[in-house]
Amino acid sequence: MPMRSDFHAHVPYSRLSEHLEYVVANRINPELFFSAEVLDQIVWEELSAQAQVLHSAGLSTTIHAPFLDLNPGALDPFIRGVTRQRFRQVFQAAEQLRPTVIVFHPGYDELRYGGNRLEWLKNSIAFWNEFIPRAKEQSCIIAMENIFEKEPSTLRALLEAIDEPCFRHCFDVGHWNMFTTGTLEEWFSELGPFIAECHIHDNHGQADEHLPPGEGQIDFVKLLSLLKQHAPNAVRTVEAHTIERLERARTNLDKYLP
Repeated sequence: MPMRSDFHAHVPYSRLSEHLEYVVANRINPELFFSAEVLDQIVWEELSAQAQVLHSAGLSTTIHAPFLDLNPGALDPFIRGVTRQRFRQVFQAAEQLRPTVIVFHPGYDELRYGGNRLEWLKNSIAFWNEFIPRAKEQSCIIAMENIFEKEPSTLRALLEAIDEPCFRHCFDVGHWNMFTTGTLEEWFSELGPFIAECHIHDNHGQADEHLPPGEGQIDFVKLLSLLKQHAPNAVRTVEAHTIERLERARTNLDKYLP
């Protein structure tokens, strides 16, 4: 069964070769995740060939950047330097894949940075302004994904400070369900106009289970209604971490969508 043409699906780049035939046959627009290890081992000629296969099949791509140990707003300049190096590698891969969106984790955690929020924000603004020309040159959107945010004010401050159409928000409903204290309506009222992508997966609020929609406690009728209202053109990416869960997600989504 082909994937809905208006949806993407999470695919680790390390597994693209073994799943490329499945991706093309099922019309899956991949969101390719690049870990740090993968970025160091890329065979660029192979990436170029894979990108050509995807483009020839008429598929759209997005990218998910590495995030473990990285922080563009880190107070330690060495950490920002390593993060910058990794993200430059991501944009090098993007030259081949021509993604519409590249998703990054912003790195903010109130438990660690609550007392240094303004310094973290200042560092982040300076960091991302370095990449804005690259995003414009490659005609892609940099999207900040919510992770540990209890409420959207810090993300909104970052988005408003940079204020560029190529710098937007990736709303992850699974992370929202785990960490955010407000309602979906409250989040969308604050960040709805900034949303360029939405990560779709389910959980029960305690762990990042990455369940197919409808198998946890998230209200997907409400989510999809809010997306239609506030961000109708946002990329919608199913984050199912196995083919079996992806198949269930595709079936389940048909219950929520015409």
